[in-house]
Amino acid sequence: MTGAQTALVAMVVLPATVGGALALLRPHRAAAPIALVTSGLATALALGTALTRPAVSYPFIVGADFALDVDALAALIVPMITTVTFFVLVFSAGNIRESQGRFHGLMLIFSAAALVTATAASIPALLFAWEVMGATSYALIGFWWRDVDRVSAGLTAFVTTRTADLGLYVAAGAALAGGTGMALADLPAAQGSWRHVAAAGIVVAALGKAAQLPFSFWLSGAMKGPSPVSALLHSAAMVAMGGYLLLRVEPLLASTAWAGPLTAWVGVSTAVLMGIVALAQRELKQLLAASTAAQLGFVVLAAGVGTVSGGAAHLVAHAWVKALLFLAAGAWLTALGTEEFTKLRGVARRWPVVGVAASVAALALAGVAPLSLWATKEAVLTAALETSPWLYAAGLLAAALSAAYAGKALWAIWRRDSHAGVRVDGANEVSAWEQAPLVMLALGAAVLGVLALPPIGGLLADAVGGRGEVPTVELAVSAVIAVVVVLLMLRLRAPAPRWALGWLGLEAAAQGVVVRPSLALARTLARFDDHVLDRAVNALAGTALVLARVAARVDDLVVDRVVNALAGAALVLARVAARVDDVVVDRAVASVAGRVRRLGHLARAPQTGAIHQYFLQTVAVLAAGAVVWSVYSVMG
Repeated sequence: MTGAQTALVAMVVLPATVGGALALLRPHRAAAPIALVTSGLATALALGTALTRPAVSYPFIVGADFALDVDALAALIVPMITTVTFFVLVFSAGNIRESQGRFHGLMLIFSAAALVTATAASIPALLFAWEVMGATSYALIGFWWRDVDRVSAGLTAFVTTRTADLGLYVAAGAALAGGTGMALADLPAAQGSWRHVAAAGIVVAALGKAAQLPFSFWLSGAMKGPSPVSALLHSAAMVAMGGYLLLRVEPLLASTAWAGPLTAWVGVSTAVLMGIVALAQRELKQLLAASTAAQLGFVVLAAGVGTVSGGAAHLVAHAWVKALLFLAAGAWLTALGTEEFTKLRGVARRWPVVGVAASVAALALAGVAPLSLWATKEAVLTAALETSPWLYAAGLLAAALSAAYAGKALWAIWRRDSHAGVRVDGANEVSAWEQAPLVMLALGAAVLGVLALPPIGGLLADAVGGRGEVPTVELAVSAVIAVVVVLLMLRLRAPAPRWALGWLGLEAAAQGVVVRPSLALARTLARFDDHVLDRAVNALAGTALVLARVAARVDDLVVDRVVNALAGAALVLARVAARVDDVVVDRAVASVAGRVRRLGHLARAPQTGAIHQYFLQTVAVLAAGAVVWSVYSVMG
């Protein structure tokens, strides 16, 4: 194994191992320093692997290796994951004050799972990381496990995404049936309809993780987790990995006639509808959650229209923007004990470092030039325009909505209010640990738009695929729309669409369409099991017991007597045989032995040892022979 391959393995094994140790051993004071050192080392390793582009593969099952590969796309995403994780953990060191070992351990494992997802080159590696990421998200969202509502929110997120995850297993089966093996790069070559089955499975799984329609509602409940969890989950880990997977398999989407267009329309529909939902929210974290689904809609749209470079650039820039906004929301929540807009008025004035950093991110989210998401959104929309003017129009509407809900957030945090800064829970401060990473994230939120602008945009498009040029006119139009909408929101304060406050009723719809029918079916099957299957089993058991008793009775009355009779007859025969042996066989043997003994005595009588007797015997034998010969001659 080369040094670069060792670095790749260490990049994922180090945070996973240390995270597991922290979660199990649960040190308190040492947890944050250990996590920060580990995350820093992982970041250095990620930068090294991004430069060297190593790949490793280990046998897993026949025809399917556990393979990791840092190609051009992964080289862009992997440093983003580790860097954002590091800044989130720095914030957590000053924000999380209980169960620090468990918290930092789970966060490191979560990050390691995202890294494996980003570098996975085969379905087994992807499935492994996908499952770990989902399970860890459940533990992190329900981190305060004594609160039933938080645990329930984590369970909702887990079950919803887990349901969509079944698509990956369908894709794995289709890959094997299609004769291509399980390498992600080989899926477009699957035979016949199996390629379409694989594409459908991956699209469903990715849409579930990315909180796209109709799965978006689980993000709302996920806001009940700690703010650092929300920051990582919504920026660089689980939700982002759903969009990333679609970028990774863009050749598979393009190989079908339907997957690309379907993905594009789902993405742009989510961007529009979740933008409206974000605009309707009354709490900052809920607005940010809905905006996450909306912004990932641009990434999904990019995968559908084939601009991997634009989608990847937007994914990276959005990670820095959204991590910053969630951390700022978490800082204010800790200080004031609330995230309602009516109680956050003027918080940016009270904590100017947090306020300015959050404003940079909000303006970037709005698409204000020259901040990051201005250029990356337009890179996606340019490709959408080449595909369909309707896609472009919907995407432009989604961009305007981005500016609207970002303007709403800005209006709330900067507006002067006599009640701003009221001490709610006594923790009326934001520590340096919480402020420092916000400044660094603000720098990224400001400048990462260069990923979609010349010359870097062209280089990225050549490396991963896509369109490297963004027309100046469209950039200008987008910038003007963003500024106008933000100013309108700051001055006119447009009314929020209340009908979208409940996330379009998606959770209620899921309850009505999936959950309640499933529970009703389960109850029906349970009653059928109790009243039909159980009774049938009990009846069969009773019948078997009766038959066993009858068989035992027959055994006692018939079989045992027959066996005893046979045993008696055998005993009589044995006695007769013994008597015959004693009386007949033994006497016959003794008689034969006596006769043989007497013959032996007779045969021994001539053996005297005297020579003259032996001569006499010889003469007698010769004389007898002569007589016999003479008689034979006369008769002849």
